[in-house]
Amino acid sequence: MNHQTKTFNSPLEQFEVRPVYLYRGIGILAITQTTIFLICVLFYYLGFFSLGFMQSSLIPTVYQYLCEQSYSFIEHIIKQHIGVKGLRFFPVIFVTFHLLLLSNLFGLVPFAFAPTSQIIVGFSLAFSFNIAFILIGFYENGFSFLKLFVPKGGPKWLSPVIVLIEIVSYLLRTFSLSIRLFANIMAGHTLLHILASFVSAFIFFYPLLSFLPFLLVLAVIGLEIGVAVLQAYVFTILLCIYLNDSLHPSH
Repeated sequence: MNHQTKTFNSPLEQFEVRPVYLYRGIGILAITQTTIFLICVLFYYLGFFSLGFMQSSLIPTVYQYLCEQSYSFIEHIIKQHIGVKGLRFFPVIFVTFHLLLLSNLFGLVPFAFAPTSQIIVGFSLAFSFNIAFILIGFYENGFSFLKLFVPKGGPKWLSPVIVLIEIVSYLLRTFSLSIRLFANIMAGHTLLHILASFVSAFIFFYPLLSFLPFLLVLAVIGLEIGVAVLQAYVFTILLCIYLNDSLHPSH
């Protein structure tokens, strides 16, 4: 009983991935809460933008205005960091930003689960994008894409070392993108769990003082909303910068 209580009260328990459904056919297919909440994010995304553009008018509704502003926001990011040439990649960047944003925000709903708190989600996205950027780089520039790993102006005798460092740095992009996202979301949710435990303890033992930690929890929730938006924004900005390197390796 003590062990079960301790496990239940652990702030890391909320990040455990548990199978909700197991299919044992040719192989084993497991549907976990990560799968379920990613599907929820997908349907919310489709529903929100369908509602926003279904009855578009000259005088926009609230939903239409939010959809148009989110469209303009991503368009501005792409033009700023890649240029007009990067607008052909607008759909995938637009969907990725909102996927990360909604996944981060879903985790702040009581009893919900943040898919981005699992490092494999961010790693899968980052790894897929980095492979795509390499393919795009060779498709657009041929072997001139390799100029990306040879910075201009460096001493020639240091070129082998610089090239090695640049290649390692390029390969580490996958880990930096995924770890940054996972660590920030996980840390914030862990802090919220600990503070919520304090609120529960105060309500039980000191009900008159419980509003103090409750106000702190509200402040941290506001902070976590900002972190959720910021992490989706940073991930998108870095994707645009890395895509620009693939399209313009000599810059």
